Amino acid sequence: MPGPFPYEWLTFDCYGTLIDWEEGIWRAFKPLLEKASRKVSLQEFLALYGELESEEERVWRPYRDVLRAVCKRMAQILGIDLAPREEEILLESLPSWKPFPEVNEALVGLKERGFSLAIISNIDNDLLAHSLRHFAVDFDLLITAEDARCYKPHQAIFSFAFQRLSVSPPAILHVAQSLFHDISPASSQGWRTCWVKRPGRDPYGATPKAFAQPDFIISNLLQLIDLLEK
Repeated sequence: MPGPFPYEWLTFDCYGTLIDWEEGIWRAFKPLLEKASRKVSLQEFLALYGELESEEERVWRPYRDVLRAVCKRMAQILGIDLAPREEEILLESLPSWKPFPEVNEALVGLKERGFSLAIISNIDNDLLAHSLRHFAVDFDLLITAEDARCYKPHQAIFSFAFQRLSVSPPAILHVAQSLFHDISPASSQGWRTCWVKRPGRDPYGATPKAFAQPDFIISNLLQLIDLLEK
């Protein structure tokens, strides 16, 4: 597609795209794995997390309750006897999950180039507020599962976001790591999509496997600036 690109809005998934949630989840849960009845690899752990989380998100309830439920189910499957309050371990660690190394430089660069930036995230508003403190820019719009009362990949959250964005679909580029939660449903809305496929990471990681055809593929967010300037 010839430039200049027509996008007014760049919309981002947060956890997995901007925030390294796989590292955060793994670090938080790793002490519990010492009590597990069987060993599990990082890849197996993340795949299990992705399966259980997507099941818990089929019906909306606060994400903090989703995290507790996933923690309890993972412990049961892995043979971990949870001590009191250990089901809170993922919830309590979330505010400390950090952005990928290049994210803030990329976000500042995109802001300087005049793009409006939005987050569309499977999260509670107060939990997102903790993560926003890690970013070097202010986002122009925040859309959460709490706002939409549903979780991605449900089309309703993208329809809700579309109403708030108030532009035509060709003016939106959605940037995300998850084919399941983001690229597939956003494409179904007629949005252009950009898949962040980070090298050295399982392309699915902590998300269910899915097929989708993104318009663009990048390996980090700084490449998004290069893409938009071509």
